[in-house]
Amino acid sequence: MRKLAHLTGAGILAAALTVGTAAAATAAAPAADQRLDGVMLVAGNSCSWTNAKTSANPPAALTVDRGSVNTPGGNLACGGGITATLNNNPAFTFDDAAGLARTDVIDISGRMSFITCRYKATGIVWNRDGSTRKYVNQAFTATRTSGSFLCPGSVTTPAGDASMLFH
Repeated sequence: MRKLAHLTGAGILAAALTVGTAAAATAAAPAADQRLDGVMLVAGNSCSWTNAKTSANPPAALTVDRGSVNTPGGNLACGGGITATLNNNPAFTFDDAAGLARTDVIDISGRMSFITCRYKATGIVWNRDGSTRKYVNQAFTATRTSGSFLCPGSVTTPAGDASMLFH
């Protein structure tokens, strides 16, 4: 039961928020193609997507198009029998002077076997990695908004367990 709670909670939420190791644009030269790639380890299983569409390039405020993350329009996939769905178009703002990005709200559903859990996290803060367009999360907590009684009421994602990279 403990493993299931971890998989359906923090891991699934992090999968929707994350980005991995594509080539990064520098802060001086904004991202060129308004795309976001992602990869995340979730309880030892990899979740990833490529080429999610964004409405602008950082450091301009932007939103991520959930249709370009979720299948069939996107290619969000997880190993280990986990499926995830991004339920909103998250908005990001950037403070280049402070090396930070902020997300207004992330609304994500995760499913493993017959159990579905839905979580929302608000006010997520991300630290920029040097002068790249890669950002790593500060710790945050997501609250369950619906789902099975087997889903934990809230889940915490430790600092550094999620990242994003704009290209």
